[in-house]
Amino acid sequence: MIETPYLLFLGDAPDALAAKVAQGIKDWRPENCVGQYRMDGCKADMKLTDMTLAEAKAAGAKTLVIGVANRGGVISQAWKKVLIEALEEGFDIASGLHNLLRNEPDLKAVAEATGRTLHDVRIPSVQYPIASGVKRKGKRCLAVGTDCSVGKMYTALCMDREMKNRGLKSSFRATGQTGILITGDGVPLDAVIADFMAGSIEYLTPDNDDDHWDMIEGQGSLFHASYSGVTMALIHGGQPDALVLCHEPTRDHMRGLPDYKLPELSDLRDVAMKLASWVNPDVKVIGVSVNTQHMSEEDARAYLAKVEEELGLPATDPYRYGAENLVDALIA
Repeated sequence: MIETPYLLFLGDAPDALAAKVAQGIKDWRPENCVGQYRMDGCKADMKLTDMTLAEAKAAGAKTLVIGVANRGGVISQAWKKVLIEALEEGFDIASGLHNLLRNEPDLKAVAEATGRTLHDVRIPSVQYPIASGVKRKGKRCLAVGTDCSVGKMYTALCMDREMKNRGLKSSFRATGQTGILITGDGVPLDAVIADFMAGSIEYLTPDNDDDHWDMIEGQGSLFHASYSGVTMALIHGGQPDALVLCHEPTRDHMRGLPDYKLPELSDLRDVAMKLASWVNPDVKVIGVSVNTQHMSEEDARAYLAKVEEELGLPATDPYRYGAENLVDALIA
């Protein structure tokens, strides 16, 4: 078990989106967050108290959580200096990076010498099967996006919360490091060997009651040249009954790919439906989730109305305005 509360390590994150792990924990488990640690040049801010390691320790923090998800998941030498100091200060460290803490000899040596624990949440803890494609009981909803980091996890969490508020049967199914750190369970999908990815999602979303919904956290994008594989695994392994399209309309290009524009929502709808209907002919697109955090109130409302008119689907920013209309469409 990862001990709480946390000190969120933002490192030298170049922008807020690079610290999406910290943002997710702060937004969904604020009671677990004592403060944040930022290095020189950090451009991210969770609006938590900036603390030194000693201050955070005195405030009760037990685990330093690496809240930065950089491209490739690299632990830099500048970070490592802070991480070693944290171990010596008495912190455990938790990370969802591809570059594992336990594979860094100096970190491992200091952790052993100080009696501290290194938690790598991006290591599969189960030997997953190869996907069978057999239809399971229960219902499943998957968030799919026009790009990475557009709000697929927030969409699933918001819908799960709304379902529970109505007394309906729902489970949020985490498929990435942030979701796992929020809920304490899930599949680190992008660390699963490729042949077993779809099978891991079958494992994550087993047979259930006929009126139970699994809200599956989306990953990547079918259109992203770097990360489309995880999305395919979610579609084929999840066999979703419902799809929610997720989009961030203010971007000039796809995340990390300056030569690629974002696809249209209609393109996402058509491609995702084509692939999902192969494993579930009854699948439906039930709504659109728009990340409007960089839009004014007027612009956000206007954009949502435009999407609803063009696609004939309910649209909302579920974190900003609530997920009521998405859940209405889901259970209709």
